[in-house]
Amino acid sequence: MYAVKCIPKKALRGKESSIENEIAVLRKIKHENIVALEDIYESPDHLYLIMQLVSGGELFDRIVERGFYTEQDASDLIKQVLNGVNYLHSLGIVHRDLKPENLLYFNQDESKIMISDFGLSKMEGAANDIMSTACGTPGYVAPEVLAQKPYSKAVDCWSIGVIAYILLCGYPPFYDENDSKLFEQILKADYEFDSPYWDDISDSAKDFISNLMQKNPEKRFTCDEALQHPWIAGDTALRKNIHESVSRQMKKNFAKAKWRSCTVSSGDPQGWFPNFQPMTAPVSMFSN
Repeated sequence: MYAVKCIPKKALRGKESSIENEIAVLRKIKHENIVALEDIYESPDHLYLIMQLVSGGELFDRIVERGFYTEQDASDLIKQVLNGVNYLHSLGIVHRDLKPENLLYFNQDESKIMISDFGLSKMEGAANDIMSTACGTPGYVAPEVLAQKPYSKAVDCWSIGVIAYILLCGYPPFYDENDSKLFEQILKADYEFDSPYWDDISDSAKDFISNLMQKNPEKRFTCDEALQHPWIAGDTALRKNIHESVSRQMKKNFAKAKWRSCTVSSGDPQGWFPNFQPMTAPVSMFSN
C-alpha cells in the first residue's frame, strides 16, 4: 500500500520551482529512515506523488502513549534521525524543517522512525543559490537563520538538538508569550537545563545537546560527530524510567498545539511572523 499526495495544479501557479525542488530531492534519496517517493503521476488538473506508506503516527504521540520511556529510548530515536539526516547531508541536501511532526513511526509496532516532508529542503551548492531564506518552524530554527545570515546544513543539527532536548523533558528549550522575546532567546541560544525536570538526566545527555545547540554553527556538532558521542555510540544514556515527567510535560506543552504556518523570506525578525500567536508550544511557519 502507498500514500498519495494530491496537489492541485492551480495551487502550484507561481510556485512551480518549489515542487520541482521537492521532487528533485525526493528522487535522489533512498534510506531506511526517510519516507520514499515511489512514483509520480500527472492529470490535467492534478499532480500525484506516490509515497511510501507510513502509518505509525507522530513521535510525541507515541511517547505519551507508552508506559515506560528512558534516556536510552530517546538516544535510540535520535540516532535514527541522525543517521537519516547524515545521509541527506552526504548528498548535499538540507532538510530545513526538522521537527517532531515530521518524524513518524513506520507502523504501529515499535518500529523505525521515518523523516518526512521535504517541502522546504534544499540542495547545497546550487549555482547562485546561497541559503539565506528565513524558513522552518520558529521553535526549531537555528540562530543564524533568524539573524538572516547565509547558513548551511548545520541548521539541521541545531533542530535535532532541540528535538533531543524536548525528548528528555517534554517542553521546548525556548518559549515566551512574546514572539520577539522568543526569537531573542534563540538568537542568544539562551536555554537552560531546569531543575527539577533535568535533575535525573545524565550529564552526557546535556553535553550532547549543548554541542548540537551551539550558537556558532562552525563549532556545532555535525551529524557524524553527534553519532560518535558517547550518549549515542556508547552506554552513557540512562535506563531510568522518565515517562511520567516527560509525558506530563508533552501533554501540557504540545497535545493541544496545532502548528499553523506562513511563508517568510526576509525582513525585520519582528515582522517575520505576523500570524504568530503565543501558545504552549512554538508555532509552525509553513504549510504542508
